[in-house]
Amino acid sequence: MSEKIVCIMCPFGCEIEAEVKEGELVEIEGHGCEDGKEYAEQELASPKRIVMSVVECKDGNFPTVSVKTSQPVDKKEIEDVMGALSDIEVQAPVKTGEIILKNVCNLGIDVVATRSVKKVQD
Repeated sequence: MSEKIVCIMCPFGCEIEAEVKEGELVEIEGHGCEDGKEYAEQELASPKRIVMSVVECKDGNFPTVSVKTSQPVDKKEIEDVMGALSDIEVQAPVKTGEIILKNVCNLGIDVVATRSVKKVQD
């Protein structure tokens, strides 16, 4: 079976074709560099993504704060991570890089703020 993957490791966006037989990677073609080859291998074996979202922020100058996972998450876990984030509300102030949720879904990955939110003065 032939799999086509567009590499995202650099702006070139190489179109990589991988031949997979009986669940085993047989051949990879079209990668412009070793990073592309490694990306394709990883994507075929166990695709992962950084999860980005927002959580509610109480008493802040913005109603939400943007967040992301500190490391890539297996694609099969993304729905669970998003579910965990839907239940979170933080209190302003929040600083960029602050851990919002430690060890999300017991994955050993934290969720961190990607924007600062100031506390609104009463």
